[in-house]
Amino acid sequence: MSYDFVIYEKRDRVAHVTINRPEVLNALHPDASLELSTVWDDFAADDDLWVAILTGAGTRSFSAGNDLKATAARNAGDNEGRTSSGPVRGGFGGITERFDLDKPVIGAVNGWAMGGGFEMALACDILVAADHARFGLPEPRVGLAANAGGMHRLPRQIPQKIAMGMLLTGKPISATEAYRLGLVNEVVPLDELQPAAERCAAEILECAPLSVRGTKAAAYDGMALPLQSAISRSYFGIQQHLASADAIEGPRAFVDKRVPNWTGA
Repeated sequence: MSYDFVIYEKRDRVAHVTINRPEVLNALHPDASLELSTVWDDFAADDDLWVAILTGAGTRSFSAGNDLKATAARNAGDNEGRTSSGPVRGGFGGITERFDLDKPVIGAVNGWAMGGGFEMALACDILVAADHARFGLPEPRVGLAANAGGMHRLPRQIPQKIAMGMLLTGKPISATEAYRLGLVNEVVPLDELQPAAERCAAEILECAPLSVRGTKAAAYDGMALPLQSAISRSYFGIQQHLASADAIEGPRAFVDKRVPNWTGA
């Protein structure tokens, strides 16, 4: 399938997803959001893909969020994340409400991550940022609200008072501050951003894929539970991994002092 607003490449079990609207700082209109939703559907269904890297085209912006000019032109400010045929599967960018994706997603933030762009970044599992990147939810400043999960994810990922300050003032923070708050895993110069994201993906690929997926699903599911309940609960993804050939291959490879041959089965 060809895409007008997304570059989608598959290399060595890694899905490379690039928002390709640099002329509007990679802001999304409904058609772009729909294309991203289709990409995430394909990533989830492709057994040969184990990790994804999401970034934006160019050097200025990961995504400036909702394309307000397109929204104003449609005279439908309440249609964010929707096409003429209805809601986009997975929410804004096809990812902010995609709670059934157990494969890991790495965000490579190459500049501004604002509004819905920041919300897409918050929906990623791991974030690597260029040192000039900035993060913010400025929706209240333009009469909107962070309805693509930002107002709920941000207070869960950084201290509450800091999150509320960002939410209620719309003021952005730098990549360095995001790293200090634990929002970002690594900050690097721009020319090292993709290598850093790919290195992170390679480290994930060293692990058993079903174990990774089960761990991601269980970690997120358990967050809403008291600790004792989370630990004692049975998780389908973990049970699936424990019954897999990879659960046998891992210990065997360790004993044989060789690199495991993961199959994801």
